[in-house]
Amino acid sequence: MWDLHHLFKKHARDIRQALRRRGLPEETAADLTQDTFLRVLISPPETTKTTFNPVGYLFRTARNLCTDYQRREGLIRKVDLSPEDFSAIADPSPSPEKQVYDRQKLLLTHKALHELPERTRKAFEMHRMDEMTIAAIAAELDLSTGRTWSLIREAYEYIDSRLSGL
Repeated sequence: MWDLHHLFKKHARDIRQALRRRGLPEETAADLTQDTFLRVLISPPETTKTTFNPVGYLFRTARNLCTDYQRREGLIRKVDLSPEDFSAIADPSPSPEKQVYDRQKLLLTHKALHELPERTRKAFEMHRMDEMTIAAIAAELDLSTGRTWSLIREAYEYIDSRLSGL
């Protein structure tokens, strides 16, 4: 059984440096160093071999992970974009369909709020819009905190039920 904690403390820096010498950026080398120990933790080498070198095994695992990483990176086509070009790729504004859908949801929510009993609506608005705590709402409405939470939960459930058909 390997003492991975001891091996990590003693050899992680050397493995990371070896990966850096293979041309990897610092963050990638650090990630692959951790992946090396994780790989060994998940799938340790066979213990039936008469001679084995744990440090050599770790370095070979790190080298293999580095090779895999560099192969994957070689398959990816990279393009340098200016900030203006990058921002032009995706329009952050919602689509017209999304705008219509959101307006419909807002209208239904507004109607549902006005259908609620006054005290329930007020408790919900204080909680959701005024960001008041349950205790503060309970004190203002002269209710117990349990009853206040029940009112707010009822409002959420009612609004949700009205929106579920959309």
